[in-house]
Amino acid sequence: MDKTGASAIPNDPVAGLTDIPLPAPLSLWPQTWASRIVIVLLIAGLIAVTWRIVRRWHADRYRRAALAELDQILHSPGAAPSTADAMALLVRRTALAIFPREIIAPLTGSAWLNFLDRTYGGNEFSCGVGSVLARAPYAPQPITAGDVGPLADLVRHWIRTHHV
Repeated sequence: MDKTGASAIPNDPVAGLTDIPLPAPLSLWPQTWASRIVIVLLIAGLIAVTWRIVRRWHADRYRRAALAELDQILHSPGAAPSTADAMALLVRRTALAIFPREIIAPLTGSAWLNFLDRTYGGNEFSCGVGSVLARAPYAPQPITAGDVGPLADLVRHWIRTHHV
């Protein structure tokens, strides 16, 4: 016993130990040049795809606006002939938004309907329910309520799928 009244601790058994050296931290960056090149190419591809999606989204905003206006025409209270007039004007304005004015402006009657058929790959405008669009703005004729649905479907299909 020492002067303080505590017994003396014999040699500390842990005092002579040394720490184990830890390995160097691992890098998260790939070690080979080939894997680095692949990562750079993947990032460049992702940027290119994102750029293309954004450009297409911006280019198709006229389609989204036309579809919204078509829905507004169909859900607004009004007579069926005025609905056909409004759809005919909507198709004309949509075509003017994307095609050159020099091509669209002079088209009337069967030439207009043939143009609409050509731009989406069918013949429903010249030979089907779409033929009312050539006359509707100029000489409104009564359109039955049963024809409004197929005409609206045809206009919606043209807006979504026409090609330039």
